[in-house]
Amino acid sequence: MADKNTRKVRLPNVIEALIPIVVMMGLMIYGLNFTDERYVDAHMPLAVSIVVACMVGCLCGHSFSDMLAGMIDRLNATMEAILILMTVGFLVASFLMSGTIPALIYYGLNLLTPQLFLPVGCILCAIVGLACGSSWTATATIGIAMLGIGAGLGIDPAITAGMIISGAYVGDKFSPLSDTTNLAAAVSETGLFDHVTAMVSSTAPTFIIALILYTIVGFVTSSGNYDPTVASELQAVLRENFNLNPLVLVPILVVIAACVLKLPGLVGITVSVATGILFAVVFQGVDSLAALFDMLHYGYSFESSNDLAVELLNRGGMDHTMWTINLILLAVAYGGALERCGCTEALFGRLKDKLNSVGSLILATMATSLFCDATMCDQFLGIGVPAPLYVDKYDELGLGRNMMSRTLEDCGTLWAVMFPWTGCGAYQMNTLGISPLRYFPFAFVNLLNPVYAAITAYMGRNIFWADGSYTNLFGKTKAGKPAQAPAEAHARALKNLEARRAAGKAPRVD
Repeated sequence: MADKNTRKVRLPNVIEALIPIVVMMGLMIYGLNFTDERYVDAHMPLAVSIVVACMVGCLCGHSFSDMLAGMIDRLNATMEAILILMTVGFLVASFLMSGTIPALIYYGLNLLTPQLFLPVGCILCAIVGLACGSSWTATATIGIAMLGIGAGLGIDPAITAGMIISGAYVGDKFSPLSDTTNLAAAVSETGLFDHVTAMVSSTAPTFIIALILYTIVGFVTSSGNYDPTVASELQAVLRENFNLNPLVLVPILVVIAACVLKLPGLVGITVSVATGILFAVVFQGVDSLAALFDMLHYGYSFESSNDLAVELLNRGGMDHTMWTINLILLAVAYGGALERCGCTEALFGRLKDKLNSVGSLILATMATSLFCDATMCDQFLGIGVPAPLYVDKYDELGLGRNMMSRTLEDCGTLWAVMFPWTGCGAYQMNTLGISPLRYFPFAFVNLLNPVYAAITAYMGRNIFWADGSYTNLFGKTKAGKPAQAPAEAHARALKNLEARRAAGKAPRVD
């Protein structure tokens, strides 16, 4: 750092601040649309953009060691999320070989009718997303099954895809196994289950609204041309290859119990994986340690003449998560480089000084997340980049750190999937075969959640405060347990909250 003290460090101007972002966005758009062989991942554009961000930082007076320190600082803040993600592959594999996910699909298919397909399908996708901790896994498993069944019902594939996205992302957001859930908690420096609790306040109401809308759409669009063969053939394959005793659904209850008991993320996942392995041995007859290790490492391997079943069940394993881990490492390092060289401060710093109300802060956070999603091409940046920019402002307004983590996910996670050129949008487009521009208007949860969060915040409702109190939709502020936060920052936020209450700018506990 001595080198930094001898240099004159300055903030980049707006043009300089935009250079790494323009490079990132340009490389992604070029790869998606202007080459014969499409490169849809964000990894290499991120790697190049990190180099460009470091060059901008050096141009502004930072040393390379200083830029590297900025990247490492951000990586350190997300290491728990990365460690959790490393074990998520184990979880998916264990839930497959135990028969838990196959049983979810099997019993879920019995519930589907032409009129109720959309709301029930949304709930099933949410359950799988919760169990796997991954919207991507949910869309790539049960989501594909839903597309086939929806086609047999005569429902527009864009509507079905929107329903799949809604359900998968609800499960993802509520799951303590999710990478984005853990990332949002980590960058906000709050507890994982404090974050999940806060998300219930915005996602649960929009999920209910979405289910009502899907029910209406289902009754309006159902044509009575239901072809039951898709579901029956899939069920037959599952029945032939797995013990589908209802007891194999117990591992799902273990995940829920881990949430209720507020176990640390890694502990909850470890218990869930152990349960899945036990059920694989007891109910599915897996009797070889080598076979268990092989499936946990490389994923579950399923062979069948039913292509849909093969597509659904060949999932999981530690190797499966490495693509995402690599992306997170690059994305967080990129965000750290932008933060250290001052790009985000140059672009949004002046805006921060004008935010003096909870509603304006929530809207600004979501707008910044949306900007990062669209221009930096990945949801991890939509979460990771705004956090250090606005964190002091949340403390200044006396808000809980879980209020910030919830807001980062309300837009940063849910709207990242609306852009075909983001890593998330590209993945879902390739998996479902439908452009985000077609399905996003029907992804009611993703579409409405940020709108709901912003409106309620401007109304002074649905707000978590630093002392743990919560202002509900009826304007009543009830006492609660404070969300986890750094000690010094928490003390400062409590002091600011007390001052704002004394000035009549924040509600008192009823």
